[in-house]
Amino acid sequence: MYISLDWINELVSLEIVELDDLINKLTLGGFEVEEVLELTVNNQKRTILDISATANRADSLSVKGIAKEIIALTNKPAKGSKFNNSNFEYEQNIQNTFNSFQKSLEYSTFVAITIENLDNFTIPRWLTEKLICSGIEPSNNLLDFQAYLLLETGYPFEFYDLTKIQNKLETLDFSLSLSAIHEENNFIATNDLEYKLNKDILTLNANNYPLSISGIITNKNVCYTTQTKSLLIEASIFNSKKIRQQSRALGLRTDRSARYEKGLNNSHFNESLLRLIQLLRISNPNLICKIHTTSQTEESELPSIVLHYDTIIEILGPVCDKITNKPSNLLPNQITEYLTRLNFIFSFNKKDLIWFVEIPRVRMDDIEREIDLIEEIGRLHGFNKFVTNLPNIYKIGKEDFSYQVRKKLTSCFLNEGFNELIQYSLVNEQTLNTIKLVNPLLTDCSTLRTTLLPNLIRLTTENLKQGNSILEGFEYGHVFSGDVNLNYIEKEVVSGVFGGLKTKREWNDIPKTLSWFEAKGKIEELFKKLNIEIYWKVSVLKDYKTILHPYRTAELYLDNDISLGIFGQIHPVLAKRNNISVDLFLFEFNLEIIKNEFQAQRLALYQQYSLYPKITKDLSFLVDRQISFDQIKKTILNNGTAFLQGVKLLDEYRGNSIPETQTSLCIQLTFQSSEKTLITKEVDNILQNIQSILKERHDIILRM
Repeated sequence: MYISLDWINELVSLEIVELDDLINKLTLGGFEVEEVLELTVNNQKRTILDISATANRADSLSVKGIAKEIIALTNKPAKGSKFNNSNFEYEQNIQNTFNSFQKSLEYSTFVAITIENLDNFTIPRWLTEKLICSGIEPSNNLLDFQAYLLLETGYPFEFYDLTKIQNKLETLDFSLSLSAIHEENNFIATNDLEYKLNKDILTLNANNYPLSISGIITNKNVCYTTQTKSLLIEASIFNSKKIRQQSRALGLRTDRSARYEKGLNNSHFNESLLRLIQLLRISNPNLICKIHTTSQTEESELPSIVLHYDTIIEILGPVCDKITNKPSNLLPNQITEYLTRLNFIFSFNKKDLIWFVEIPRVRMDDIEREIDLIEEIGRLHGFNKFVTNLPNIYKIGKEDFSYQVRKKLTSCFLNEGFNELIQYSLVNEQTLNTIKLVNPLLTDCSTLRTTLLPNLIRLTTENLKQGNSILEGFEYGHVFSGDVNLNYIEKEVVSGVFGGLKTKREWNDIPKTLSWFEAKGKIEELFKKLNIEIYWKVSVLKDYKTILHPYRTAELYLDNDISLGIFGQIHPVLAKRNNISVDLFLFEFNLEIIKNEFQAQRLALYQQYSLYPKITKDLSFLVDRQISFDQIKKTILNNGTAFLQGVKLLDEYRGNSIPETQTSLCIQLTFQSSEKTLITKEVDNILQNIQSILKERHDIILRM
């Protein structure tokens, strides 16, 4: 919001305040000065401040609102406005007629005034200059008064052509009402676009003819133009929630609706309306002004908050004394002064050091608790003046078991080259088990996720579009499922994505993508590091049938037949739809089961490490394809004597040089003794015995 320093000077005595000091106080007080501009208007240099207010301070979104904050922050006196004429009687007339409009929760205050005998449309030069300084281009008609009042007071007023309304209705007298159209009706707005009205859209109607979509935009057929000689002025305060809903439904947001969305109350409503009439009378002293319709909902009682001195000191802490340079607490008389500067009505109990504070209506929306008052006191005193102390640590926290498991699992993933990913838990899924939110903010965040995999695929697609080709990551997250009986289940899982890119396994190898068996081996290596034994079975899970490949997906089980999760290749249809590689692999494991498995693991038993060297021997042979490696491994271990420490499959080969019904295996055998150094002759004798048994039982053919 752009505000001229000259305009602020009309309301606050800032002649002796340095600009840098003012900017510093505003920023520390929650009103950050984004930029200081120098603008030349009518051959005079003007200083413009670009001030941004916090979302909960709707009362400060005007020049008068900012001026009040500056008065409180700088403790400078306010200046009386030269336009404040006595209008008490007229204001009282408006207040006394708040009864002729239907009561509704969609607005709190409504006033409609007719203005006639308009003949001079000259805009004062000072008003035009203020609009220019505020970044608004003057329109050189009565709409400049409308824009000016929004800047000065924060209240949006709407102008209608009174003559057009009367001609449209074919009568001079009409009644106003706020209601929804029961039948669908087309509405042409001042932006030349057509909108469909329905029962969810509130409109301001004159004898059932829609004058405007309430709080948003005016009907083009009755809008103000430069030829307008008589006005119907709508001054109203609408419910911010209702305006947001209507704007979202119509896909339309205007300056007026944006102001209502931030929230308004009627603390200075009548005063602002009278200010508008004063401005119109500057060039039209014979103006005829009549109250047409007024209404006001019952106002709630002003809240009262009890403020304790001990709580203030506990929350804010000590301040640094300028004279002694030692920490000291705020004094009760300082707190009383700050409450006075904020225009709060209060009483003070000196004995108990308690303030009973009545919150003014203008601050009802953002001050609700004692802590809010304490924040105001700290803001006025300056948060930078309080002593900063770190809290004393009496006890160092311990890592619980859940954190230890997650820490170990994360370490294993990082060692495998994965990156940890974090995504939003609200998605837009359309499945049978989807749990929908009752009141979502966005359509894309309208349901709870049933699996992390779709988001991981989406993330991979977005990274590839941005040129980030390498993405191997894992993510912890909660997933949700439910049924028609509203039985909801929440569980924590760890999911991941990897593969899909051509990489070199060796320096002299050609780049190639990860195969299914290599990806499966990577998962096995992960659980080997976790010391968890897993078993693979064909997947029967229906929840992943559109995500994972129907023939390249497997479930992982523990030895007690508990399902651990799923692993598989991306579904080719899904890969084509997202324009990503079909050699992409995904997994999703139940984190709670992994934690339980860690907890059930017995204490590891260690044996003494052998000090004697190992001897490795390679054994290559042809064997029938129907014979599995597990059968061969079992035979070797049963006949390898106590010296055989390990059996490892080095290579499996099938090609033109190998018979079609056979496969070539290369196995590495490791021999070691814990009592002596083995000699080659002993190992060769054991190897010959193994070869003989393999020939006899599995009909192998040795290769040299």
